[in-house]
Amino acid sequence: MPNIKPVSDLRNYNEVLRDVAIQEPVFLTKNGRGRYALMDMQDYELQQATIRLLSELSRGEQSAQESGWLSIDEVEASLGIL
Repeated sequence: MPNIKPVSDLRNYNEVLRDVAIQEPVFLTKNGRGRYALMDMQDYELQQATIRLLSELSRGEQSAQESGWLSIDEVEASLGIL
């Protein structure tokens, strides 16, 4: 179940930060609407790495569609694997 708190709870920010855990962000609301999310640094770094990986995979797929796919032999040769 999501951990949702009003942004005014940040007056006692230690208690709010205590509720942040891995895989369990705290969502802050302002005027009853979602406004901010506090997440564990490990989750943030994992999320950023996932975004970078998906971006690179997308670039690779686009390049393959424009320039053609490489065979396994071509990949091994370009990586120096024999």
